[in-house]
Amino acid sequence: METSRVPKLNRDGVELYYEVHGQGPVLLLTHGYSATSQMWAGQVEALSKSHTLVTWDMRGHGQSDYPEDPAAYSEAATVADMAALLDAVGAETAIVGGLSLGGYMSLAFHRAHQERVRALLIIDTGPGYRKDEARDGWNATSLKTAERYETEGLGRLAAGSVEMRTSRHRNAEGLAKAARGMLTQRDSSVIESLPTIAVPSIVVVGANDTPFLAASDYMAAKIPGARKAVIPDAGHAANIDQPQAFNTAILAFLADAGLDGGS
Repeated sequence: METSRVPKLNRDGVELYYEVHGQGPVLLLTHGYSATSQMWAGQVEALSKSHTLVTWDMRGHGQSDYPEDPAAYSEAATVADMAALLDAVGAETAIVGGLSLGGYMSLAFHRAHQERVRALLIIDTGPGYRKDEARDGWNATSLKTAERYETEGLGRLAAGSVEMRTSRHRNAEGLAKAARGMLTQRDSSVIESLPTIAVPSIVVVGANDTPFLAASDYMAAKIPGARKAVIPDAGHAANIDQPQAFNTAILAFLADAGLDGGS
C-alpha cells in the first residue's frame, strides 16, 4: 500500500484537506456532517489494497478551511469541491460514495457529473424529500443544529453518533454554517434523480440505524439494479461499528461490478 498525504487543495481561496491512499481505480469517500475524513480510518487498509482511496474534509470541517462567508457553504460548492478533488488526483472518473450527508452529496455529484461516476456507495443516507412539508421539517431541524453549535460550541459533538464524537474540528462556527448551507436542502432534485442512475450502486445501512432504514429501502428500490447491504449490530456509522463486515460488503460489490484492482 502506498500512502501520500496531500495537505491542501486550494479551490477559489478555500483550502481543502485530503489524503490519497493506495493504487488502482479511484474511490472518493465523503464523510458525514460534523465528522471528518478520519471516520474512514477503518477502511483505509482494506480499500487501498486494490483502489486509490481519496478521503477529504468538507469545508467547515476538520483540517479544511472554515470560510467566513455563509454563502461559501452549499450543495453546489460541495459538489464542485468533489470535482476539483478528482481533478487533483488525475481521475476523469471515480467510484463515489459517502455516509449520511456525504452520501447525499455523492448522489448530488452524480446528478451534476453523471459522466464522472463509475459506481455509487450510498451509506446510512437519506435521498432528500419530494414534498415541501417534509423538507421544511428537515431544514428546521438542521437550523436548530446550527443554533446549538453556535450556543454550545464543539461540546455539541458529544450528543452525536460515533463518527461525530470522535472527530476534531477547529471551531463550531464552520459546523454551524455547514448546517445552514449544506445540511439544509433546497429542492427535490436528488431524490427525483434516483431512477436515472445507471451505474452499479450499493445502498448500505446499519441494522440499528432506525431513522435511515426506510430511506435505504426506498433508494434500493428506486435506483435501477441497486444492491442493498444491511450491516448487523451497526448504527448510523456502520463502517465504524462493524468495519470488517462493512469492508467485506463494499469489496464484494466492487468485485462483482468489475471495479476491483484489476479494472
